[in-house]
Amino acid sequence: MHLTRKLILGSAAGLLAISGAQAADLPVKAKAVEYVRICSLYGAGFFYIPGTDTCIKLGGYLRVDTTFNGGIHGTPAWSGDIAQGNRYRDYFASRSRMALTVDTRTASEYGVVRTFGQADFQFSTQGSTTVNPANFTASPSAGTNTSLLNQPGEGYVAVEYAFIQFAGFTFGKSSSAYSTPWNGFPGNISSNLLGGNNTDTGVNNIQYTAQFGNGVSGTIGLDDPTVWDRTSVFNLSIPLSATLGGSNAYAGAHAPDVVGNIRVDQAWGLFQISAAAHEVSGSYNVLNTAAVPAGAVGPAGASPTGLSELSGHPDTKWGGSVMAALQIKNIPTGAGDDIKMDVSYAKGETKNVIATSSASPSFAMFGSTSRAGAYQSVGFGATTDAVYLPVANGGDGSLHLTEAYGIRGAFNHNWDAYWASSLYGSYSAVRYDGTAKAFICANYTTLGKAVSADYSCNPDYNVSQIGLLTRWTPVKNLTFSAEVQWFHLDQKFTGAATLGPSSPKPSAIYEFKDQDTVHLQVRAQRNF
Repeated sequence: MHLTRKLILGSAAGLLAISGAQAADLPVKAKAVEYVRICSLYGAGFFYIPGTDTCIKLGGYLRVDTTFNGGIHGTPAWSGDIAQGNRYRDYFASRSRMALTVDTRTASEYGVVRTFGQADFQFSTQGSTTVNPANFTASPSAGTNTSLLNQPGEGYVAVEYAFIQFAGFTFGKSSSAYSTPWNGFPGNISSNLLGGNNTDTGVNNIQYTAQFGNGVSGTIGLDDPTVWDRTSVFNLSIPLSATLGGSNAYAGAHAPDVVGNIRVDQAWGLFQISAAAHEVSGSYNVLNTAAVPAGAVGPAGASPTGLSELSGHPDTKWGGSVMAALQIKNIPTGAGDDIKMDVSYAKGETKNVIATSSASPSFAMFGSTSRAGAYQSVGFGATTDAVYLPVANGGDGSLHLTEAYGIRGAFNHNWDAYWASSLYGSYSAVRYDGTAKAFICANYTTLGKAVSADYSCNPDYNVSQIGLLTRWTPVKNLTFSAEVQWFHLDQKFTGAATLGPSSPKPSAIYEFKDQDTVHLQVRAQRNF
């Protein structure tokens, strides 16, 4: 009995020892997980990055566009194969895009420190408006054209904004201080409403904004002019094409554009005055006089030769532009309705009038004719910042700055919570001075053109646009849109001439005539 009791007590002690050892081996209780916390300082959608005092918001949209009788994002049929109406043109073009935005903000003793970036993942109809082999990868002149990066399974990423804001300063790729809040979109979805400035996809800049109170602010900035603030400079010793096309002879960028605005932004609306100073410079007097044909290898038109540096160059000139913009809110037609408009003038900075979301267009459009003996009609307009003709070629060797002015605007109306419409329009004009006209016309009016008796040469032109947009939002953040736009080119040549336009157009007699085109753009967009 005594032995049995000793065995039982010994076993119990052993079990307790084992149990204690196992308890000692248990891990220490983990620290509570830090769940995502909502950040209400900067509006809906922000949350704290775990372990930091920085708030972040992820957003963007998914958008699908299709344009009939136009290019992607509502480009009118104003140039290329689609404007010729030939067999290479696409009757429609589409783009699918997902935009992703990242917005971070941190409070500091200097105010909010903000970073913002937007990347667009997109896939488009290859070539946008054409299947002409000269525009595709078989041609060395095609280069790295992004419209060609749309083979099956391809697409590309475009960067719109990427900037830092700190103590009133903005550094990076953002909308110019010259631009209005709506840029080139007073009421349209087309990315090609002319008549004023548009930097909606961002330009590299540095800018500073001062707030004066009561909604009054002022901003000054320095913009990189290379992409957003330039069109072309023509050296008129190089032959112009049948549709007044020339080779770009701009020199390198030597100075940034100086831009700024004064803005009043209050409950009634917005008023803004903007100004910009822009350097215009030509490269050299002697340049390669003819571009190589499509598919060939060789120097492009206006590329340098061994004589370029010896030939000299025109003196640099400064041009610029001004813009006045107005938005009127709370108009009596309905809640949320408004009117937006801006008016612009430029000299040597035509991009601030003939502006799109990409490069500024020149125009070359073909149509029907009733003129006896003529094959078709043609209208064209060259978009330049300046032209020059070297002294050795009979000119004065000076840059002649191009003038341009424009007006555009929209009336935006909400029918109810689900339906809205916008009626918009624009008018733009491009003007060359008397000397520039004489040089251009002497270059263009050659014996080989066999001009008619009633022929006259004038490179000035006007363009007009009128559009109607209707939106349906069946559920929050999902919108279906349809937009119809008419585009009119008012060119100033008269009569007819024997011309050799780009293939497949034949060398034939063409009547100079104003041109028109209409396109339809439809869109489905989901914001998130």
